[in-house]
Amino acid sequence: MAEKAISMPLVPVDLGSKEQFSDAYRAINPRAVVPTLVLPDGSAISEVLAIQRYLEETYPEPPLLGNTPKDKAFVAMWDRRMELEGFAAVMEGVRNAAADLKGRAISGPHGYEQIPELVERSKLRVKNFYSDLDARLASVPFVAGDRFSVGDITAFVAIEFAAKAFSLAVPEENLATKRWYDSVSGRPSASS
Repeated sequence: MAEKAISMPLVPVDLGSKEQFSDAYRAINPRAVVPTLVLPDGSAISEVLAIQRYLEETYPEPPLLGNTPKDKAFVAMWDRRMELEGFAAVMEGVRNAAADLKGRAISGPHGYEQIPELVERSKLRVKNFYSDLDARLASVPFVAGDRFSVGDITAFVAIEFAAKAFSLAVPEENLATKRWYDSVSGRPSASS
């Protein structure tokens, strides 16, 4: 939203107090996850990819999901990799380590017990994510190629999450990722 300068009311959902499980929130999103975009007609869109698609179609400039069929495919591919290899790796570790997520190791309406062994695997996955991302960014200025896209947003969020949740910041030797990170973190949207 910040990259596209979209202004709309934001309603915080207090995950710490488990507000996402309240009857009021479940009436909006029965899966009890965030985010959810409620449209003026009252319909609700959940899941980040669906929300991104809706916002891109409604507010096409600047394009964050690509312009041409090839660009759109590359952005989707790289965004998915950033989600699975970066963000999901951090999430797996956090959800299996945090004491206040006991019985909530997987987000959604159902409870799942934590598997502590997954925490160390998650840290290894994050380290591999950093290595793979650095190799990619050594040849292109942005995750999906020559233009900033949702792939960069997902990678940035994954890195911020890893640094805060696991104290796993981008390794000093990852010069391409450091260059990219400095560039992306300097964007006005990075502080919103």
